Amino acid sequence: MMYDQTRARQPSGQAAGPAGRRSPSSEPLLPSDEQDKIVQRLRHALNTFADAPLEALQEAESAYDEAIVQLANALAERRRLLHAGWQDQNPDAQSDELRALRQYREITQRLLHI
Repeated sequence: MMYDQTRARQPSGQAAGPAGRRSPSSEPLLPSDEQDKIVQRLRHALNTFADAPLEALQEAESAYDEAIVQLANALAERRRLLHAGWQDQNPDAQSDELRALRQYREITQRLLHI
């Protein structure tokens, strides 16, 4: 089974920000080079399975664990940035809060569609 790297880098429902830029919540959670490394490890595990099934499974499990750690770190950083963006705002200025709420919603929806 071939993994579609293009699809992994461009999640569905990307929202464009001002001037056509993506909003922070629609950017890939992991940099493409990190995604590529994990995908390469999975490919290697698939390609070596026939000759060394146990080692292939261990390598796939390790790639899975690495992806989880990197995603958790990326999500924690994204949350920290979002929280910092609205935490100290003027309570009467709701545009920043609404923007943060939308970004929380977009990220959470992306997680639910994984």
